Amino acid sequence: MQVLVNFGDVDHSETLKEHAVTRAEHALRHVRDAVTRVEVHLRDDKQGRVGESDKRCVMEARIAGKKPLTVDNTGKDLYATITQTADKLGRAVSRSLGR
Repeated sequence: MQVLVNFGDVDHSETLKEHAVTRAEHALRHVRDAVTRVEVHLRDDKQGRVGESDKRCVMEARIAGKKPLTVDNTGKDLYATITQTADKLGRAVSRSLGR
């Protein structure tokens, strides 16, 4: 399973990328053979303005033989938002595969 991280307008950091990859792999560990690729898109909806729920994470899983499955989440902290989105993706993929 390949995990691609797109940063959009979020500051690019290797630590943030590693967190996104690790969380996506962990959330999909039980279905990794069915998932060919995961795309993670990170962005700051308010672009520097202060406000709640301004960090957005979108994850899209490409499942062999099925349409791509997409989930998203917003929050104040990008690391927590990534974790929550990955967990949400894991549940959605499991439901889609009937596991």
